Amino acid sequence: MLTNLFNSDLSQAPPKEGTLYKSVTIEGITFDLYYGYYEEFERHSRFNEPIPIYPDFLKSPRFTKDGLPFVTAMQDICEGYQGPSSGDSCADCVHFRKQEELFGLCSCPKRQKLL
Repeated sequence: MLTNLFNSDLSQAPPKEGTLYKSVTIEGITFDLYYGYYEEFERHSRFNEPIPIYPDFLKSPRFTKDGLPFVTAMQDICEGYQGPSSGDSCADCVHFRKQEELFGLCSCPKRQKLL
């Protein structure tokens, strides 16, 4: 076990906060994902490394040209949630339409933007 620890590849440093993880384009809109932390306490733990940070579409909604709201798989459920009673994220909802990475579109008529 100690042999594995000492022979591990230390040349791959953890990502730095603020470094671009990836650019994702969905429905003609590009989202840049950067490494960071969701909560301040995560930044101060010696065991946490920065992770890709997704937009908060509840605070800053974005819509496709057809009026469908962008969501993330880990986003909290909303008033239009339809899925298992144990579900606690958009990914559990029948309205969630998975896109690239953890992005999705919500097809719930209650959440669509009227054009």
